[in-house]
Amino acid sequence: MIPVRQAAGEVGSGRMQTLVRALRVLRLLSEDPAGMTLQEISDRLDIPLASTYRLLSTMVQEEFVVRTSRTRRYFAGPGALALGEAARREDRLRHTPPPLLAQAAITAGETAFVTELVDDRAICVAIAEGRRPLRLFVRLGQEMPLHAAAAARVLLVDREEDDVLELLGPSLPRFTSDTLCSHQAVLDHLKEVRALGYDTCVGELDEGVRAVSSAIRDAEGQVRQSLTVAGPAQRMRHPANWNLVVKVVRETSAALSADLGGLE
Repeated sequence: MIPVRQAAGEVGSGRMQTLVRALRVLRLLSEDPAGMTLQEISDRLDIPLASTYRLLSTMVQEEFVVRTSRTRRYFAGPGALALGEAARREDRLRHTPPPLLAQAAITAGETAFVTELVDDRAICVAIAEGRRPLRLFVRLGQEMPLHAAAAARVLLVDREEDDVLELLGPSLPRFTSDTLCSHQAVLDHLKEVRALGYDTCVGELDEGVRAVSSAIRDAEGQVRQSLTVAGPAQRMRHPANWNLVVKVVRETSAALSADLGGLE
């Protein structure tokens, strides 16, 4: 019996070592948004290269880690992000905006905010006021209608039509005379957004408000959030101001995507 117990102990010890190594990998990748190569992870954690490869392969299969084929770098995957989301669910809203978001608001001079799907609802999870605050419909924790806000529609841009229709629900309430109130109109609009690379909203949710929104993507290219800059139409209708906002939104969303391991 003693040899059996020793073997079991050795197996248990090996499993514990693997678990500890996996946790160290997750912690390491969570601290480096630019991702790391196999060799870098092996060197930083002082784990043999072959063992690191086997460990990462398993973690990729379980979606705790993702590997980009272009750069061959590893990033924290959706499984790890889901654990993080569960841990901070009670503190989801970002009362202090991320630096890139704050800079976008300063550069554009208008309100910038981040939206993500929470239980199939588009929720503003972070916001930064510009030099001229937008005191209209945007506030932290605000739910955005999926059919009438650029910030919400961008979150649907890669989804299949059936998924979009299910999320939209049976009725689309009208907020202004410009609101898209038919399901087909929303589907057609999403095709335009895919072609353009960003979405715009002109008085669809609030009269006299314009907005530009672009997707924030993770290492797998999936839409995780949207970045939006919104302001009064009287300021944003001027070509120079509008072009600046579009530029800021696209560049900042690309930078935020890069932080998640996505392409800039």
